Amino acid sequence: MKKLPQISEAEYEVMKVVWAHAPISTSQVVEKLAAVSSWSPKTIQTMLLRLVKKGALSNEKQGRVFIYIPLVMEDEYRAGASRKFLDRFYGGDLNSMVLNFVKEDQLSPAEIEELKAILDGKGKTND
Repeated sequence: MKKLPQISEAEYEVMKVVWAHAPISTSQVVEKLAAVSSWSPKTIQTMLLRLVKKGALSNEKQGRVFIYIPLVMEDEYRAGASRKFLDRFYGGDLNSMVLNFVKEDQLSPAEIEELKAILDGKGKTND
């Protein structure tokens, strides 16, 4: 897996907009984020530029407008972030994490059934 850029929580919110609507202009990102956040257009522009510097986005000027395209795919980033979370909080042990969620009643009965079905399906495909 390639090395993924470090993305803050706020930058992740910007990335979600870009992933959902790429290619997307600065003004479109601002418009979409203004509907769900209190960030100023300047703050959003700063985050976009930071994401370009970090290698998460590319931008290209089309006339007087910058268009943004993700260089890191959402599923790729999510997989890397999940791995980092697992390593940081559970020493990389997936069983410990799942057991913690089950023991702390953080999974509903429906979620437990869904997890069982997923695990049953995994076992069948590996036979």
